[in-house]
Parts: sequence; structure tokens; C-alpha cells
Amino acid sequence: MRALAHRPFRLYFSGQAVSILGSWIQQVALAWLVYRLTGSAALLGLAAFAALAPILVVGPLAGAWIDRHDRRRLLMQVQWLLFLQAAVLAALTWFELIGPTLIILMSLSLGILNAFDTPLRQSLIPVMVGGREDLPNALALNAMLFNLGRFVGPPVAGLMLGFMSEAACFLLNAFSYLALLWGVAAMRLAINAKADGSVGHVFKEGVRYAIDTWPIRTLLIVLALLNVTASAYTVLLPVFAKEVFHGDARTLGLLWGAAGCGAFGATLMLATRKSVRGTLNLSIFCVLLSALALLVFPLAPRLAIALPALVALGFGISGANVGINTVMQTIAPDRLRGRVVSFFSSIRFGLDAVGGLIAGSIAALTGAPVALLGEAAILVMAGAWLVLQAGRLRQAVSH
Repeated sequence: MRALAHRPFRLYFSGQAVSILGSWIQQVALAWLVYRLTGSAALLGLAAFAALAPILVVGPLAGAWIDRHDRRRLLMQVQWLLFLQAAVLAALTWFELIGPTLIILMSLSLGILNAFDTPLRQSLIPVMVGGREDLPNALALNAMLFNLGRFVGPPVAGLMLGFMSEAACFLLNAFSYLALLWGVAAMRLAINAKADGSVGHVFKEGVRYAIDTWPIRTLLIVLALLNVTASAYTVLLPVFAKEVFHGDARTLGLLWGAAGCGAFGATLMLATRKSVRGTLNLSIFCVLLSALALLVFPLAPRLAIALPALVALGFGISGANVGINTVMQTIAPDRLRGRVVSFFSSIRFGLDAVGGLIAGSIAALTGAPVALLGEAAILVMAGAWLVLQAGRLRQAVSH
């Protein structure tokens, strides 16, 4: 918890805790709304794709834009827009004006805003903690918040959906953005040094760095393979909850919460790592664990077996993603941090969206279990390739 000794990070941590809880409640409610209205696994994948795909396209350019502007002011502006987006979604749902087309459009608008929000928050964290010394701990605590929200938010959403409506979940999320806005407004941070040149020039500089730096390039490849496969399970959880385990919204909350429990455990473990090499070793282990858990979950005959598999899957995915992010940010020079974070974010969430779209489409044809088993086979091969690269990666991060 040493990063919390810094007042700006404490303010961010408090506001982000509320904001993330609201975001997870909205995500579960939106998935349930889509499946309740349409019963379509393919549309679940399309909605998830619309919410995440913009970060794949806009994210890298957003990093270049961020490095050229005052990051704190930009983050406050984005929080206001996120508040407005969630409030409009709540109103459309409450007045029963929502339908598949509007859901996709609202998901797309959220994805575009998140393409700026995610790298903005990540690139401000080093400034909040005053440099590199407490950066790994701050990144782990930030991820811990995300996964704690993932653990608590879905069961809360399941209870809310049982007694209220999806619109109430969306409205709660709208007001949760104001907590982070308050935290950022209360900070006193020096204006960051701004990159020189056009957005195109700044972007190309970042791309050259990522391609020419072997550890960064390798970690980005692993990140892509992990998230285009393992992370796709989230899109299909409503199908498993209703069709495989014959449950309701509360079953969906349990499934999502189990994965969140594992993810929270992974970030707690990462917060105790004392070296970059230790973080890298844990990341490699987590990729392999994700492959194994993704094989077990779709074959689980009962909920009692599926829940532990999802705990392991959540642990593996979160541990690998957060660990890779920590290693990359430790390696990257300060002047390129915004762009490196944006590359991480665009691959982490953008390819998550692509994987979800593919998984949803395959599930519509073959069923959800078969779709996840195919994803697992690809991840097993990716894990084997990573093991072959592990020695060279350890040497690279030790220098």
C-alpha cells in the first residue's frame, strides 16, 4: 500500500474505487439487457465489440494526443462525457426506447470515450506517485481496484436486476463518474511536459520504439494472443448462466464475481512483487494458468466446478495483463509513457473486443462451450511459445 502515501494517488484511488464499481454494474446490466431483449449470443459479441473496438483503432492515436496536452485537464473533460453517456443510456432504457441499434450506438460511444480515458488514467499514475520507485505498487493497486469492482460489482448488479431495472444500474454508473472527477479536480499536479510535433509524428515515434525494442514487442505479442482468446469468455457468460447452468441474472453475477475474485487475488500478489523479474515470472505463470482454466470451464458439468475454474481464469488473465503492463511501463522512458500505455490499452481491450466478436459468432453456430474450447487451443500454443522466449525476456528486464 506504499503508493497511497502520495496524496494525489490517494485522491485518485478513492474516486476510482467508486467509478469502477459503477462501470462493472453497468457492464453486467447491459449484457443482461441485450440477452433479455434479443436472446442472441452474436449480438452479445457485437455489443462487447462496439464497446471495446474503438480503443484498438483510436487508442494508439489517443496516446499521441495525450502526450501533446495537459493530461489532468483532459481526464476531467472525459469524465464529464462519460457521465453524460451513462445518463442518456439510463433514460433510453427507462422510457423503453432502447433497442439493438441504440445499444450498439451507445456501446460505440462508450468505447470511443474509454479509448481516451484508459491511457489518460494510466499515464497520470507515475506523476501521482512522483516517479518510478512506487510505480509498480501503484499500478498493482490500480488493477486491484478494477478487479475488486469486478468481484463486487457483478453480484451487486445481479441483486439490483432482481429487484429493480437495468436503467437503475446505468444511472448509478453515471453518478459514479463524479467521484473520480472530484478526486482529479482536488489534485495539485504539475503540468506534464508536452511532446513536440504533430500527432502523426508523435505517433510514429512511439510505433518505432515499440517495434525496435524487443522486450516491448514480445510482450505486446503475448498480450494480443492472451486477450483475443482468454478474455472472450466474458461475452459468453450470459449464455452459460441461462442455457448451460439454467440460472438467471443472479447466476450471471456469481459467474462474473468468481472471475473477479481470482483477478483480485492476482493483483494482491502483484502488489507484493519486489522486482521486475518477479513480476515477469508471475506473468508467464498466469498465461499458462489462463490456458488451463479456459480448457476446464466450458467442460464443467456443474456450477460448483465452473466457479473455481473461473476463479483460476480471472487470476490468470488479470495477473498476465497487469504484470505485462508493469514490466512495459518500467522499461519505457518517461517521454514515451503515454504512447506505450496507449499501445497496451489498445491491444488489451481492442483485441478483447475482437475475440469477443469472434467467440459470439462461433457460439451462435456451434454453442458457447465449443467456442471457448477453440479459444483455449490457441492459447495453449501461445503459452508454449512464451515459455520458449522466457529466458531471453528475463535477461532483457534484468538489465
